[in-house]
Formats: sequence, C-alpha cells, structure tokens
Amino acid sequence: MKRKIPELLRFGLTMWALCFAVYTAAAAETDMSAAAIGDRVADLRFKDIRGLVRAAHELGEHQATVLAFVTSDCPLVGRVMPKLIELDAAYREKGVQFVAVNVGAADTLKDMAAQAIEFEASFPFVKDEGLACAARLGIDRTPEVAVLDSEWRLVYRGRIDDQDRLGGSRPQPTRRDLATALDELLAGMAVSVVSTPADGCLITAPVETEPKTPPTYHGDVASILQQRCSRCHSEGTAAPFTLLSYDDVTAHAEMIAEVVRDERMPPWSAHPDYGTFQNDPSLSPEEKETILQWVRLGRLKGESSAEPAADPEPTPEWRIGTPDLVVTMADDQEVQATGYIPYQYVMLPHVFLQETWLEAIEIKPDNPEVVHHCNLAYVTPTGASAETFITGHVPGGQPLDLGHFDEAVSYRVPAFSGLILQIHYTTTGKPERCRISVGLRFPRREIKKRLYHVLLDPRDLAIPPGDGAHAVRSVTTLERDASLLGMFTHMHLRGKDMTFFAERPGQPQETLLMIPTFSFDWQLGYECIPGTVKLPKGTNLGAVAHFDNSAFNPFNPDPSRTVPYGAQSYDEMFNGYIFYTDDNETLSINVDPKTGVAK
Repeated sequence: MKRKIPELLRFGLTMWALCFAVYTAAAAETDMSAAAIGDRVADLRFKDIRGLVRAAHELGEHQATVLAFVTSDCPLVGRVMPKLIELDAAYREKGVQFVAVNVGAADTLKDMAAQAIEFEASFPFVKDEGLACAARLGIDRTPEVAVLDSEWRLVYRGRIDDQDRLGGSRPQPTRRDLATALDELLAGMAVSVVSTPADGCLITAPVETEPKTPPTYHGDVASILQQRCSRCHSEGTAAPFTLLSYDDVTAHAEMIAEVVRDERMPPWSAHPDYGTFQNDPSLSPEEKETILQWVRLGRLKGESSAEPAADPEPTPEWRIGTPDLVVTMADDQEVQATGYIPYQYVMLPHVFLQETWLEAIEIKPDNPEVVHHCNLAYVTPTGASAETFITGHVPGGQPLDLGHFDEAVSYRVPAFSGLILQIHYTTTGKPERCRISVGLRFPRREIKKRLYHVLLDPRDLAIPPGDGAHAVRSVTTLERDASLLGMFTHMHLRGKDMTFFAERPGQPQETLLMIPTFSFDWQLGYECIPGTVKLPKGTNLGAVAHFDNSAFNPFNPDPSRTVPYGAQSYDEMFNGYIFYTDDNETLSINVDPKTGVAK
C-alpha cells in the first residue's frame, strides 16, 4: 500500500520544483558563469563614485577597455597603481579606456573615490558591489585585469606584468603582459598570450552577519530615523517622501537600504579619515547595520504594544529660529521660462546706521525651485571692500548660525552698510516669480571673537575636453594666528572632489577636509569643533579640486568643450571658503538683542 504524502510536504515539493524551473529558465536567459576568452561581455553593471548604477557601454566606444580590479588596502594594488596610471597615459590617445573596479568588501564609495585622489588617477573608479563583474570575467584576485576589445569580447585576463608579487618584486619585469596584449590588439593581431596567472589579494565577498534577535521597526529602527532622517523627510520639506511611520518606511525600504549602504543618506560628503566636524550627521556603523539588517530580514514591525516613534516637531519656517529682523526684496522678480538668465543684483531695503553684529543669517526664497544659488554681501558708501561676503544659499546648504560654536563668535557689519543679493536664477520651463527674504538673528551673549574668512577663487580655469580629473590648485597665506571654524566648497556640474590642506611653517602638509564625492545637489558646510585646529601666522592654506569633463560624467553638459570660469552651471567655478577666528583678538562686546548694536 502506497504511503500518502502529507499535504504540507506535497506543497513544499511543488514550490521547490516551480522555483527550480524559474531559476533554470532565468539562468539560461542570463548566463552569469565566467566568460571564456573570446566571449562577448557587454552586460556589465557597476556603481560610479556618485552611487549611480552605470552600464559598461556608458564608458563609450573604444579600441579596448581595461578593467583593473582593485581594493583600497591590498598592498600589491598600491604598488602597481602607478603602472596603471602610466599605461593609461600611454594608451589613452590610442583609444584605450582604463577603469579601476573596486571589489573591496569593506570599501565605501568614499574610500574608492579617495584612492583615485591619492594616486591622481584620471580614469574612472567604479564599485563592483555584488562582485558580479569579477565573477563574469573570471577575476579572483587584485590587481588582476581584464581586457575587452571594441566588440566587448574578452581578449586577455591576468596580471599587468611579472615584476610585482606579494612576496617581493623583480628589479624589472621579464614580460609586460598587459602592454603586449594591448599592442597586439591595437595592431589588429590576435593576442598571443590570452591568460596569465595573477598574484595578489584574493577577492572576498562581504559577509552579512545575522543578529541573535532580528531588529524591528518600533524597537530599533524608528528611533534612528527620528534622530537622523525624519526632520527632513516630513511634510512641507524638500524631501520627496515622509519617513514618519512604519508604512512610510516599509514603502521605501529598499531605497533606504541602498542610500544607507552607499552613504548617500544622511547627506555628508566628507571622508571620515580627515578632520572631525561637529555637524556630521552620518550614521554610526551600528546604526547603518541595524537599518540594513531590518530591510534584509523581513522589515519586522515589532510588538504592537511598542511605543511608535513620535512625529518630529513641525519644520520651522526659519532654520535659525525666529529672526530678530527680516529684510525682504521690495518686489517680486519675474523669472523667464527658458534660456540664459544673467546674475541679478538686488539691494535690500535696509541700511545699518550703526555697526551691527550678527549671530545667524538665513537667505530664504519663497520659490526655491528657481534659485540655483544666492550670495549675500554688504556694501558701504565708499563701495565694496575686500571682505564683503557674508553667506550664501546653495543647493543642500545650511544657514550660517554661529550660535553652534561654544565661544561667542559673531559677524560684523560696518555702520552705514547696505545688503545686496547676487542671485543666480534657473529656469523651470514656465514663467515664475520669486521674492527673497533674509532673516537675521542678533547675539544674546557677550561677543568674544569676530568671524573672518578667506576665499580661494582661481578664475583662470580651462578644463580640457574629455579630461576625467583635471586638477586645479589654489593657496593663500594666513596673516594671523587663527583657529579654524569651518570650510565650504562650491563647484558646478563637473566638480568631482575638493581637498583642503594646511602647510604650517616648518611642518608637513595636513589634510583638513577631503570631499571625495562632491555633489552639486548637496553643497554642505563643514563645521570644525572649536579649538581643535590651530593655524599659526604664515600657514599656507589651500585646496586642490578635480573636475570631470569626460563623457562618463553623467551630468556633463558638453564633454567636447574646453570649460572656462563662469557663473552659469555649464561653465565652472572653484570656490573654497575657509572660516576662522583670530587667536590674538579678545573682544568684550555686548549688543542690544533687538538691534545687534553694541550697548
């Protein structure tokens, strides 16, 4: 007599057979096994330094594409990176595209971008997040390379040459394998040695740890989001959706996991190895892992009796709090629907009859969609002086609020000064109107220091066509003993990164801030912890920026154009602001909190 199969087991076997059939069909449709020499490999995907998923064909049409697999910590990668840069320089004009493909399990997008800055590499660095590219090309070590021809056929896989090994190096290579393969390919010949053994670091897939107790929304995740995210992701803000409830968060769970994994959210572009900043909103490693585990392990809601996260307080009208004085443009300005709009200069209807001290300043357009950026300055009856800039409004920026610093610091506006706005409007495709207000908050505490700044602003820009990492450097010498308060950078669509540095007299250069993944949409200020960075008189303060004028830059208006300095975003700017106080200055000023005038 046949034994009856339990219904649950029957159901399980049926589902297993169905899943196996679907998997087999999918595998037949998309073969992810390692490519053999001669196979066409045109379906590669990876992420660029901006966190955007890119396809291999976006690299453009080339005679050959060299994919060099790297990590930030493999010692052999560091030793051969100069060779890759030399080969790139030698073969670029011959139609060869080099790409560094990061496969480091612990490497972030910022780590990947910082490695390109460290070695001054001009070719793209991309992230093979799931190791699909390495698997498809049969790569298992770094710094192994794969060469694809103009038809995306794999023609060489292996080492760069036989000089460098983990255990040591020869004085000279006996065979330059990669260069030989490129020379033969470019000459129309078959590659004579299509595969070589590669020494180096074995590629390791990231391990997803399993917690003893899976995180839940109410028990673990809601408090993180309330502290880090909900203030912006609430009603009436620029964020595209709210994150105030379990339903809100689960509806966007995969997107949240992606931007948290890429460290795109909360927005913060500074590399953690350089400087410590008091306004850093980054998630801790534990917070990041909690969110990723919650998404991966089923998005559990938690006990229904658990207290849900409280809604954040309503977003205030002014981020600096209620201003003591609001000055508004006399009239609306009309913004045309399309085309070029020259900078607009508007005097605000207010004059400071006496010397006035400001603790916080916020520029607030009533139609922020049409304001690309806006600078606020003061002018005096004798005309603009060398230090008239006060603050600016830029995409993703924050208002100037000196109340965040322990020591009472304020900005001084001379008597008989007026306020002027320099406005860069942008079109939306339809006629618009805009009126801008400026909110001012006066100090409530005794002023000890005045805020100073220097602006690095080279204007002789000429960014060559196709250059993926055109370097621009600017340096100034500090004329007083100073304490650094913060830095800010502004570039346009080709801006790739900016690094601030200090060269103190008789001391080696120190990196103050590295922004390896500059974002045109998130131009943030970086506030130092007061008293932690001292800069003696005679210190050279500078910054070096790189501009990506290549076709691989997804935001590049025209990679065939030599790009000059210019105010509009299709041109470029290099603005590096450095804010500080004078260590030898001791003020003792009390002001009327209603007027900002000294008592």
